[in-house]
Amino acid sequence: MFVVMAASSETRERDLECDVSGETIRNFMEALQAAGQLSADNILQTLKLLEVKVLNNRMTTSSRQKVTDTLVDYLRAVKPEGELEEMCVSVLMALGSQSPEMVIVKLWDRLHLHDLPPRSLLVTVGKLSLGQGVAPYLGATWEHILCLLRMAQEEDDMLAICQALSGLVISTRKHLDLGSKDDEVMDITPEAVSIKAYHTLRILFNHWSLKNKNKCICQLVDALAVSGRGGVNLESQLENVVPMLFTQLHEKVNTSDPYSIQSHGLAMRAFFILTKLHNDQVVLLIRKTLESKDPAKIVPALQVFMEIFQEVPQTETLKREVMHSIVVLIQEDLKPVRKTLLSFLEMLGRLGYLTLSQGDVVIDYAIQLCQSDRSNEEDIQLKCSKILQMVPLPKLITLLCQPSNSLAFVPLSKTATEMALRARTLGQVPYLSGFHLQPTQFISPQKLLVHLVMFSLKPYREKEFGVSSLRLLNALHPITSLHPIINLDVGWLWAKEIPKMLQILDDHTEKTLSQKEWQDRLLQFSSQSLLAISDDNWLEQLLRVILERINYFSDEDEEKAFLYKLFGFCLRTARNTELLKSMLSSILQTAHEELQEREGIAVVLSIVSTKHLKTALDHLQAYGAVLTDKASSFILRLMKEHQPREWGMVCHTIYLCYSKIVSESKAAAVEHLDAILALVLQHYRHCIVEKDKNLKLDYLDALTKLTGVLGSQPAAFRLEFPHKLEMVAFMVELIKEEPLTSISSPIRQKAMSIVTDFRQIRPLLEVKERAELLRACYKSVFCLPPTDVLRKEASSPREASANVDLFRETLQSLQKLMETLIVEMPTRIQHCLEFLDMWLNSQKDSERERAMWCTACILGFTAKMNNFETEIEFTRLGRLVRLLAVRCQDPVDNICFLSAQAIYSLYCILLQQKKTARKKQGLWEEEGRSEVYSASVFYNSTFEIAEAFAEYFTQMQVTNLVLTAMEGLTNSKAKESLAAAQLMSGVLKERGRDMMKIEEVVEGILEWLSLQLEPSTKEETLRAMCLLAGNNAHIVVPLLLNKPLPWNRTSLSLWKVFGTQRETTIGILQVLIGVLEKLDSRDETGEMPFQPVAVACALCEMLSGSLCQEAVKELYPRLLLAVLHHLCWVIEQKPPQKMVVYTKEGGLGSKSKPFDPTSCALEVVKLVLLAAAYEGVVFYGNQHRSWDLLSCPRFYYMGIMDLTSAMVKNCEPAVLHQLLSLVRNFLYSLDHRWKTLARALYAQLLWHRSVAQTLGHDFLSNLVKWIKEPDLVMKEVGLRGIGNLALHPGQSASLKSLVPSLRDLLKNEVRVTVQAVKSLRNIICHGQAEDTKVVFCSISKHLRPLINDERDQVKISATSALGHMLHQVDKCKPGPSIWREIYTFLVPLLLSIQDNNPEVVKACGGALTEWTKVIGWSSLTRTFRHTTLSDHIQVLEETCKYLVGASRRQLLGELLSQSFGFLKSPQPFLRTAAVSFIELTVKRISMSHLHEDDVQLFRNALERLRDDPAQSVQRSVDTVLKRLDGCASARHVSASRSSQLGSTFFKVPQRKKRLFKPVKWEREDEDQQEKKTPNWFKAPLNLLRARHTRKVRNSPLTEGGAGEKTAASQAPKARSRLEEAGPAPK
Repeated sequence: MFVVMAASSETRERDLECDVSGETIRNFMEALQAAGQLSADNILQTLKLLEVKVLNNRMTTSSRQKVTDTLVDYLRAVKPEGELEEMCVSVLMALGSQSPEMVIVKLWDRLHLHDLPPRSLLVTVGKLSLGQGVAPYLGATWEHILCLLRMAQEEDDMLAICQALSGLVISTRKHLDLGSKDDEVMDITPEAVSIKAYHTLRILFNHWSLKNKNKCICQLVDALAVSGRGGVNLESQLENVVPMLFTQLHEKVNTSDPYSIQSHGLAMRAFFILTKLHNDQVVLLIRKTLESKDPAKIVPALQVFMEIFQEVPQTETLKREVMHSIVVLIQEDLKPVRKTLLSFLEMLGRLGYLTLSQGDVVIDYAIQLCQSDRSNEEDIQLKCSKILQMVPLPKLITLLCQPSNSLAFVPLSKTATEMALRARTLGQVPYLSGFHLQPTQFISPQKLLVHLVMFSLKPYREKEFGVSSLRLLNALHPITSLHPIINLDVGWLWAKEIPKMLQILDDHTEKTLSQKEWQDRLLQFSSQSLLAISDDNWLEQLLRVILERINYFSDEDEEKAFLYKLFGFCLRTARNTELLKSMLSSILQTAHEELQEREGIAVVLSIVSTKHLKTALDHLQAYGAVLTDKASSFILRLMKEHQPREWGMVCHTIYLCYSKIVSESKAAAVEHLDAILALVLQHYRHCIVEKDKNLKLDYLDALTKLTGVLGSQPAAFRLEFPHKLEMVAFMVELIKEEPLTSISSPIRQKAMSIVTDFRQIRPLLEVKERAELLRACYKSVFCLPPTDVLRKEASSPREASANVDLFRETLQSLQKLMETLIVEMPTRIQHCLEFLDMWLNSQKDSERERAMWCTACILGFTAKMNNFETEIEFTRLGRLVRLLAVRCQDPVDNICFLSAQAIYSLYCILLQQKKTARKKQGLWEEEGRSEVYSASVFYNSTFEIAEAFAEYFTQMQVTNLVLTAMEGLTNSKAKESLAAAQLMSGVLKERGRDMMKIEEVVEGILEWLSLQLEPSTKEETLRAMCLLAGNNAHIVVPLLLNKPLPWNRTSLSLWKVFGTQRETTIGILQVLIGVLEKLDSRDETGEMPFQPVAVACALCEMLSGSLCQEAVKELYPRLLLAVLHHLCWVIEQKPPQKMVVYTKEGGLGSKSKPFDPTSCALEVVKLVLLAAAYEGVVFYGNQHRSWDLLSCPRFYYMGIMDLTSAMVKNCEPAVLHQLLSLVRNFLYSLDHRWKTLARALYAQLLWHRSVAQTLGHDFLSNLVKWIKEPDLVMKEVGLRGIGNLALHPGQSASLKSLVPSLRDLLKNEVRVTVQAVKSLRNIICHGQAEDTKVVFCSISKHLRPLINDERDQVKISATSALGHMLHQVDKCKPGPSIWREIYTFLVPLLLSIQDNNPEVVKACGGALTEWTKVIGWSSLTRTFRHTTLSDHIQVLEETCKYLVGASRRQLLGELLSQSFGFLKSPQPFLRTAAVSFIELTVKRISMSHLHEDDVQLFRNALERLRDDPAQSVQRSVDTVLKRLDGCASARHVSASRSSQLGSTFFKVPQRKKRLFKPVKWEREDEDQQEKKTPNWFKAPLNLLRARHTRKVRNSPLTEGGAGEKTAASQAPKARSRLEEAGPAPK
């Protein structure tokens, strides 16, 4: 049975086809009854299957009853949850859909009256109540629910009961609404429904918490409506019900959830019903909620109010109370409430609430929210707009014009525009036409027009101010206006112009729109509108509105300035003269405390003057009477202390008006100018108040406003104004009256500015008047205290800053005045400069500085005029140039700067005059020449000044100028003396070649230099001498060289400065090189000529600085050869070492260093190299002692070759080729000095590959000729060249033929022999492979004796060369013949390595290292590689040990035989070394295996040396002979041991081999030793080696004496070393 009940869903379809038999139902019920034994999934599947069967209507009534009972019992017992509980509800719903009473009656089961039914059953009953067939059971069910309400405690049970109760109430309401049309009859009457609802509410309020009964209460309230009254119970619970319903409304409605929508609708319906039942109480509760300050409560309260408000009687009390609550909400202005509140206010507006006394609060609130606040959402703005559209248009327009609502202007104007357009569409009269009818209540048309125009002034304020203003203006005045004043023309004008203005705003942005053009357009629009209105009365009201706004309502400067313009444009349209005068008087009487106000008044009069000039001028003249008429002036009615200030402001206003009128009316006003000037003079002379400094200053300040405009009117030249000269004289008097000790006021500055402003007005000033004006101005400005004094004398920092600023402005006014005078009479510039001479020479720095500033201004302005058709005369040009040049070295730096500017301007004037003159003559002039100089070039540099003006002097003037300038070198003032020197330098640089009397100038400069000059002056004088010498080197250099040696500091300083200028240095060096290239040994008197020595001294000074490098590099090869030739010449002269010809100054704290001719010449060589930037050559010479060689006549050529080596390493190839080209000319010179120098350079230059490979040179033929010359020096030089030539590829074949000649030179003098060895080494090391082997074999027997040559230099050279040769031979795969030659070098090398000379030992170690590499004795390679003097004997012992231990008997015998030959050497060292070699070898040989004849040979060879003269030889011979005697006695013991060992393992023939017999010469690798061993001997020999190895490891090794090991016992050890070293390299 359980298997059937637990069947999966796959069997459902099959089960559905089966008949519903009793057995099947029984199985289901049994399954439910046994639910505790099944899983939840099985029960769920069972219930789903049961639901399907029930819905298929295949069960009988009794079966359904059984299933219902069983399922309800199951719910009571199990109390399922979640999906299982929902499935139970679904099954019960399926059962109830066929028989609802079957399920409903289970609620009042008598057996469970005191228990709550299952929640699923309650939910099912609630749902079934909404269906058909439940009407007969509604009353009984509700009755039972009332009992259950008291029993519910848990929230889930309450919710389930609430759901059941909700279904009952809804179903009951539905049946009551149907009434007689209902097919079903309820078991409960309407009165009983109301009673049960009361009972239910009572239980809910008494026993349940509020959160669980909202929906129930909504349903119950709906049910209460059936009775048509609320009842006492409900009324008493309203304070609980209403908040509960508000909470329900506050919950967010989910549109996708129908229950959420239903719940919100029920709550709102409950409010609606409650309002019907209890009107006053509900409204009161809602108002209390509105005043709760809780947005969560206020928002639903407003929503409810909007739903029920129209159902509430609109009494005055209600309106008053509602408005009170609304005002409270508006005052609190809770942001979450705004939207709902505005919606409510909109509804109130439709009900006429805005017309109430508190309606303005609502309007103000809407306006406030309309303000341009981005935080306000768009829908809020929209709601506000809807509210404002309910306000009457006149009132709305009045509100938008109020200043407090300016931020809301855009939305208000949009609203008003929309309302006006709507009214026009409806054919209504625009409200603008009727505004004048209620002037006290609404804004007047004039004020509205001004307001909208002013708002259009800044069109992009808040993006739409201008557009909104213009659109509103256009909307308020349609073309069909019937207003009697604003006629049809205005409508046409606005319809035409306003769209154009709107288009302009659309086409531009705030950045692109020209504000000035927009203002002008607004003004023109206003003016045209007034012309269209053509009504002076209307115009008068408009002007008064503007005037009122000017006086009281305008704070912004730009707005106020526009108002003045607007007033002027409006007034200009007036046709009534009285109105014009009245308004002019009114504007003149307005406040003029601020400058903006005075300028505004002036603007008004200037605009009016364009159409009413005479009226404006007359009115100004009449108004000006207050300045001079004591009887009528209001100024005198003021307090005395205020009168001067008021007089000044009135004066300022009048003169500003005059200036604006002149500027605006131009030529029309110029005719009245002289009358105006007369009035100006009269105002001051007849002033009605006391004249003091402040009044004078106010007067001048006001006057500058007028004169500033006069100066800009070119039309003034056409007329004469006599009062101008009187005005200028008046200004001069004011300037003279100013104190010279302080600058307390800008009177002098303003007076000069006023005179300057008259520059365009005739008549011009005469010479006398100009002079008087300039003297007064110069004195008044120059005599003022310096600026630092002005600061100190000030009472505060602010006053100090003001004084300095005022002084700066005064200077600027003086500058403009001077420029004015220059423009009037440009040919009289010299006249302006003459009055400055006394101030330029003043002892006071401030006076000189100010005078120089004026000079610079005059000349600078003249230069910029660019009008030189009329010649400007400088009659005292020389004096002016000299004066300005001296001031360029003034102690005050700013004077130097100003002087530079002045003299540059003078230069530009002269240059332009010269160009103009040449153009008139038809000559071409180079353009842009003035760009060579500038003020910065002339600044503090008299040299540049002299250079610039030098071209304007003749040849004699140049000479006289230099001679005259020399006299100023000793001036007491350092700056002036320096200026004289610089002036001289500049002239000599530009015109030095045109100098006359050069000898006199040279002697004069030397004389002045010997005096105590200032360091800077002396330096500049030396520079002048340098320029003179550079232009006249052929005259100046011999004069200086003839001065006796050693030179004094003056002469040395001259030569030193000659090396600082490139052109001068090159010219002088060429003269000096010419002297050095033509040297004679002795002069006619037989003494050494001193001019070459003087040249060397001069070069020491010239080249000691760093500025000569460029010149030296240009002449480097030739200069170097010249000084090297001079060095050779000097050392041949053998001058005394104590002969001091030059002294080099030491550094700080060090002594000076004297030089004789030789050291001086050597120093010159070093300086030339350093100057050419070849420090590496000098460093190389220091390391290799090249300078010692160069200073020795015998080794001079070697020094040259060493120096050339350094140059090859450090110089560029191009320089080397230049040297090669130069020395070729001297290779066969008759002058032996040049020949030696040239050949040494030539030979060593071949070291560089590019030189050796130069085409067109037969280097080898020259070198061969030189080695054949008898001169040993030439032989050595030639061999050096051959050796260098051999270093480069392609020379092998040609050099191979020279080997015999070079081989013959191996027996020559030491240096020749050494150089020959090196040449052969290079030929072998850098030749071709086959040539290398042939040449090596041909020279080996000639080279071998040199290994043991008694001359260390030869020995070292030969040994080192051998190492390099062996290294190269090893690369060429040598054969047996070469091996034979190579073996012969071993004994000589082993003998030489015993030398005590470390260089010899080092060379032998290197050669033996290469020898072992070639032979393949890799074990000895490391031993020889690091041989030093401290271990060379130990290295020899190791070598002998290796020779004996390697079982090379035949080779050993040959080597010993070769060493016997050295026992006869005449050199004691070689005899001693040979004996030592024999001794160390014998020490390692086992005498038991040595043949008796070999022993006898040892004895015979050594016995002859017992009486050798060298004691060391005798001692070594005795030691060897004793060794031989001791070994002979032990021979028989060793033989017996060997015999015993052989008989034990194997039998070997016992025979002794000869040591001394011929050997086959071949290369022997250690690997070949193993191959030579017979196969039959390998196994026993290995066993013997193993035994020997164990013995060696367990016992210490001893050599010599009685315990000496045999050669056989040592062989394994030697072999192990060979094995460790690895196979031979080959």
